[in-house]
Amino acid sequence: MKPLYVLLIVTLLTLLVLWLASGEWHLRFAGNVGMSVMLLFTALGHFMFPKGMAEMLPPFVPYRVPLVYVTGVIEVAAAIGLMIPSFRHLTALWLMLFFILILPANIYAAFHRIDYQKGTTDGPGLAYLWLRMPLQLFFIGWVWFFFSF
Repeated sequence: MKPLYVLLIVTLLTLLVLWLASGEWHLRFAGNVGMSVMLLFTALGHFMFPKGMAEMLPPFVPYRVPLVYVTGVIEVAAAIGLMIPSFRHLTALWLMLFFILILPANIYAAFHRIDYQKGTTDGPGLAYLWLRMPLQLFFIGWVWFFFSF
């Protein structure tokens, strides 16, 4: 839920600041700032909890910890790409694909009750999926809306 809060709060604050400064609503820009900050926030987890996040991947996946770092770098790159108008379209397409590709890791983590911050198996379990699946779809829809808007 924290990423959702970051996304919504940053977007609303950006909208408000831009409206106060210019008298205009810069919805596309605010939506992209919100997603960019959210991606930077989630990327932090990749660098702060790499071993726990690696546990979210099935054991047959090779190089799990380096893969966690790579996906963190991808999130940072996407955060930057969304803020550069000439890269926004391509970044949005890749980001939507990225959100789809990481969904199996979230499903695996839920089934195995992975707590990525502790690297333990006492996480929320399947109840997590009831939140995570719609949230993932929301993030994909957000990116789609703000790059096509």
